[in-house]
Amino acid sequence: MKIYNTMTRRKEELVPIREGEVGIYACGPTVYNYFHIGNARPFIIFDTLRRFLEHAGYKVTFVQNFTDIDDKLINRAREENTTVPEVAEKYIAEYFVDAEGLGVAKADVHPRATKHIGEIIRLIKALEQKGHAYAVNGDVYFDTSSDKSYGKLSGQNLEDREAGARIEVDEVKKNPMDFALWKAQKPGEPAWNSPWGMGRPGWHIECSAMSMKYLGESFDIHCGGVDLIFPHHENEIAQSENATGKPFAKYWMHNGHINVGGEKMSKSLGNFFTVRDIAAEFDLEAVRMFMLSAHYRSPINFSRELIEQADASLTRLYTARDNALFLLDSAPEREMSEAETAFCARAEKAVLDFDEAMNDDLNTADALGVIFEYARDMNIALTDKNAPCKAVLTYALEKLAVMTDVLGILRKEPNIAPDEVMALVQARVEAKKAKDFAEADRLRAQVMDMGYLIEDTPKGPKVKKA
Repeated sequence: MKIYNTMTRRKEELVPIREGEVGIYACGPTVYNYFHIGNARPFIIFDTLRRFLEHAGYKVTFVQNFTDIDDKLINRAREENTTVPEVAEKYIAEYFVDAEGLGVAKADVHPRATKHIGEIIRLIKALEQKGHAYAVNGDVYFDTSSDKSYGKLSGQNLEDREAGARIEVDEVKKNPMDFALWKAQKPGEPAWNSPWGMGRPGWHIECSAMSMKYLGESFDIHCGGVDLIFPHHENEIAQSENATGKPFAKYWMHNGHINVGGEKMSKSLGNFFTVRDIAAEFDLEAVRMFMLSAHYRSPINFSRELIEQADASLTRLYTARDNALFLLDSAPEREMSEAETAFCARAEKAVLDFDEAMNDDLNTADALGVIFEYARDMNIALTDKNAPCKAVLTYALEKLAVMTDVLGILRKEPNIAPDEVMALVQARVEAKKAKDFAEADRLRAQVMDMGYLIEDTPKGPKVKKA
């Protein structure tokens, strides 16, 4: 597999540090609110990366953190007249609700900053002892001037950054670009004891401490949104590599922004929609489909029309699958015909083409194109008219599932109507046999009133949601 490495600005062959194993750290949410559609994109993209690597035979360890101590949580706790831990618990639970709706699997580990204070303090002490950090009035800062390679991920020169920086009159940092590793306690804030007094960790240090605890001082892939390249990921590299003397992450993957009306979606601009908002209007599987329809590094425009298009695309795939499942129930047990054998060869090639697209820097857009072509082939080759055998239908469905499982779509069970609907359908069959067509029409209308449609086929009536 080749992936675009932000550090080197080129596609590189994935060569894991440990053969057959891949360690991935994905930056997770700050849990002070429901997450928005912009946040959902990296969750979906890197969940898909994990799925594909597992499909390719790798043993994947996937770590995604929760930032559960931050100014935003402190402010939310004050607004809601509650505590920071209660805010965190509430929105971690809500994260899992929305993530499940999006088909995002739980990480192998979901570490929280507040559960790793010891690891964070030890990392800061190591930086201090090596001359890369300094304490001022209970705060501890990373000294960016001590790191000659600072800026290598973003490609931004430190001097240029400093020239554009503004220093407050009461600034205590040595350099404008120095960043906080530890923050002294302010009145009413949660705090932990440390060598520098009561305080709490800075944002960047938590990810270094937690990623290295669960994946080692050097690991394979670090990923997140493009907005995290600077300063978050740049600072993670600086503090991690200067503390350990080892390379941090081997590959850096970043997804593009989501735009609304030509502007990046963000809470500060007020042009964002939470996943919970969208779930009130759309099936979240359509949101996942929308996210996968473009290459992950490209910016994409969000609109309800595009979600509707993604939903329609999903429906086409479900129709192809459910048609094959319907035929499977009564398919004959026989040897495959020459045409069916040829179809199976095309199905095998479809999976190879799918893998080729995904191996090219997780090109989900092209991979979806392969799936749609395959679904079209299924719709033509496996019909009532052609009376396919059980073996070819089984093979067709297996190959479809291989591809859609990697993308995390087509997760719903086949649409089976409830017993009371099926009883009416069977009564209609009997009415038609008795040539009581008025009764048959009445029963069809009753089924429609219950939200289902009847499609008459040579194999019998097919029932589906209206």
